[in-house]
Amino acid sequence: MQKKFQDLLHRYKVHIFRQEHDKQSVDQLTRECLHITEDVLTQKYHYHFHKLPDANRAEIINMIQNYVREAILPPVIERIVERQVRLEHRFEALQSFQTELLEILGQDPSEKQPAGR
Repeated sequence: MQKKFQDLLHRYKVHIFRQEHDKQSVDQLTRECLHITEDVLTQKYHYHFHKLPDANRAEIINMIQNYVREAILPPVIERIVERQVRLEHRFEALQSFQTELLEILGQDPSEKQPAGR
């Protein structure tokens, strides 16, 4: 039983390592992250003024908004999306690990026999 669990845990660790370090997996992760990032960045958010600002103030606000959207936001969104996608992949691997573990525990005949007989 302990050997089965060690093998299962080792397979889980190897799967996670390959998923995060294999070139093909990293390329797939990068494509997935870039696709999600592009979707997020194409969504337009507008700031609505409560009072009409003067032209100079509106121009400054638009310059700040454009700078943030084009220079600061893309790398931040990329990092957040990459972290989220990595966690989703780890969670899926953990779910399959847990399913296999429960199947192994359910198959063990020594656990099903009463101790007194």
